[in-house]
Amino acid sequence: MADDTGDTGERIDQRALDEVVRFTSDLIRIDTTNRGGGDCRERPAAEYIAERLAEAGLEPLLLERDPGRTNLVARIPGRDRRAPALLMHGHLDVVPAEPADWSVHPFSGEVRDGMVWGRGAIDMKGTDAMMLAVVRAWARAGVRPPHDVVLAYTADEEDDAAPGAAHLATAHAELFQGCTEAIGESGAYTFHADGGLRLYPVAAGERGSGWVRLTAHGVAGHGSKVNKQNAVARLTAAVTRIAEHDWQPRLSPTVRASIREIAAAHGIEAEPDAPGFDMDCLLDKLGTAGKLLAAVVRNSANPTVLQAGYKVNVIPGTATALVDGRIVPEGDKEFLTTLDRLTGPDVDWEFVNHDDPLQVPVDSPLFGRMRAALEHFDPEARVVPFCMSGGTDAKYFSRLGIDCYGFSPVRLPTGFDYQALFHGVDERIPVDGLHFGVRVLDHFVMSGKEEQEE
Repeated sequence: MADDTGDTGERIDQRALDEVVRFTSDLIRIDTTNRGGGDCRERPAAEYIAERLAEAGLEPLLLERDPGRTNLVARIPGRDRRAPALLMHGHLDVVPAEPADWSVHPFSGEVRDGMVWGRGAIDMKGTDAMMLAVVRAWARAGVRPPHDVVLAYTADEEDDAAPGAAHLATAHAELFQGCTEAIGESGAYTFHADGGLRLYPVAAGERGSGWVRLTAHGVAGHGSKVNKQNAVARLTAAVTRIAEHDWQPRLSPTVRASIREIAAAHGIEAEPDAPGFDMDCLLDKLGTAGKLLAAVVRNSANPTVLQAGYKVNVIPGTATALVDGRIVPEGDKEFLTTLDRLTGPDVDWEFVNHDDPLQVPVDSPLFGRMRAALEHFDPEARVVPFCMSGGTDAKYFSRLGIDCYGFSPVRLPTGFDYQALFHGVDERIPVDGLHFGVRVLDHFVMSGKEEQEE
């Protein structure tokens, strides 16, 4: 490849725009449904991407811990091999979809009404396709990024990531040597706020996960007898207490920055460190934009699974439940003591998955480049930091000392409920949103540190 970077118009040609749509459709048609417990096979999707990267002159590696659970890693040499490298990662698996509920078949990849339809269009095969299209455009233009770029396409993000990003970060850490920063899913999309504001939230944090199993013990017996030691009753009482608990606000640095910038975009002065600051009052003032903050200002615990008994006239001796807990930075102690209190003396609890929360600087040069790239293609954009309510593969790559951001740029029309389509029915992504994402990704990567200093 040549050293000349060219400009965005020269690099992102019509072929790149056509390819991002075709790649999104093709990847959707490769069914990588993850039902949990190892029931998934990402290999066909990884092979599809590997073939197209090889056409661009790269040598992708296919890596597996478990058969069929395939990850792909490829390194694109930059002009300055000594400069810190950037990791761009996306996952290949998707959550299940029931065809009878959809307007189109969820694995058709159909292009209709200016949208690419199907499971994974947003989460996150559209972004996978953007990365692939951008890299191939660089190869055709004969250009290299200012620094090394490492691509990682992972397995099992929709479950526990054990054969995916967790495996890569532990067994293949050398592949990410030199990476200091990363971009991944679930940020930089258009959020249409009240008053015509176009916010672009870029993720600079994630709540940690605290998935919990409750186990109630009691005395088994006949269903016709009085039983004050009923395991099902003890469990459901604890579940109800957990579901009804009001968690108090606990604001991380990322959330504080998000509060200030989202409020400022609305012309509201908000200082979360001021005495008497009322978080819930601010959420009301922010209207629809309050959705970006409501789920991340406090811990949460939602009961999701109940298991007990096997016959209506038999009182079981044990009953279990699963609770999806999410923990803000520095919220662990509160979470532990609250679960101890709410479960009570007759119900035991344990973590089945416990991952730390993430937060990275919002005043970093990288964040500034993300902001500039979005504003370049949407001058009216208001780019704001935010914290994701759930988790991504970023938590595993962060263990390698990499600062991970959520940056999957896509422009969306008014009324398009992006967040509702994550794991939802009729998932789809606008064609022009994919085009926007390709241009923004290219501009962001190519506007590296050395270009800013020239």
